[in-house]
Amino acid sequence: MKHCSILVLALIFFVSCEAESEYSALPCYFAYQNSFYLDETLSTAMNKDSRGVFCQISESFSGGVTYLNFKNNYGLSSQKKETALEQGTAYVIGRNNGIIVGFQTMNDMPRDGFVAYDLQCPNCVRRHTSYINPNYRLEMQSSGIAICTKCGKHYDMNNRGVIQDGEEGDVNLTQYVATTTGPQGYLLVRNQ
Repeated sequence: MKHCSILVLALIFFVSCEAESEYSALPCYFAYQNSFYLDETLSTAMNKDSRGVFCQISESFSGGVTYLNFKNNYGLSSQKKETALEQGTAYVIGRNNGIIVGFQTMNDMPRDGFVAYDLQCPNCVRRHTSYINPNYRLEMQSSGIAICTKCGKHYDMNNRGVIQDGEEGDVNLTQYVATTTGPQGYLLVRNQ
């Protein structure tokens, strides 16, 4: 009986001391084989020697065709038609069809500082109790700052998505787990 009590107490202690994950549990899944497409815009953000270059990824539909759209924070953009393989994959590209990927200049994170952020302002989503709203999107700057198009808040994409001008209770950008094998390699973004 004494051993059972000690085990229960140890389990309670372990669970209560578990740190909160820095990655979101919100649905997100995007896998892309850039060695097949060789998309130049996406390659710029998947290159660890080009820290501070970020790429926005979203899907669009036109004439019954699904496209993947890529746009980096230096103005380069491209679009690729999804193949049958991608169309069979159930992509969930962030809260509202958008993620941002790239290597941050602050290299204190796992995976050499490769990060993925949601494209929506987390503070507007929380304040307005809306899960999806195209008015809460972020605009990327070449400086590595993402600015909310609704509230104007600034987030540092080069430093874990830290909010620059927050108020009490504000949070940083929503992060997803991200890995890459390099510019002409594989990209995977997923929730925790």
